Amino acid sequence: MGISAKRPPVRIMHEQDVLARMRGTQDRIADAITAFAGTMAFVYLHALWFAVWIVCNEGVFGRGAVWDPYPFGLLTMIVSLEAIFLSTFVMVSQNRQAARENVRADLDFETNVRSEVWAVHIGRSLGVDPAEVERHVQELLGENRARMNGTALHREAS
Repeated sequence: MGISAKRPPVRIMHEQDVLARMRGTQDRIADAITAFAGTMAFVYLHALWFAVWIVCNEGVFGRGAVWDPYPFGLLTMIVSLEAIFLSTFVMVSQNRQAARENVRADLDFETNVRSEVWAVHIGRSLGVDPAEVERHVQELLGENRARMNGTALHREAS
């Protein structure tokens, strides 16, 4: 059984292709807003905005420039609404991230299953006993778990 000159069909979809199909206009907007809100430029912009708002409404430029006198009720309402919307955008982006992680996990699982099946078939062709290999793998996994749990597991010399 040889490899044909034609490229064999690959069943695993590329992660980016899957994710691109899942991403709509609303998701792109939410991701862009969340990405900007997580920058220092966002912090500086808000610091400047608050400073200008407070300076103007304290009457520094005259009583005619005051539109939201102390205690700045309008500013408080705007900031509260912004916080509500930003938290919603963050949750939307987190949900998308969770969906991306699920896609990656599914593709990893499919790749792992495919690799294991190929390894078993290749091993059989080479005369390797799959049960012996699995026994050895289980021993190594047990040793690794013991090390991770801080318990010492000593292998007996074969």
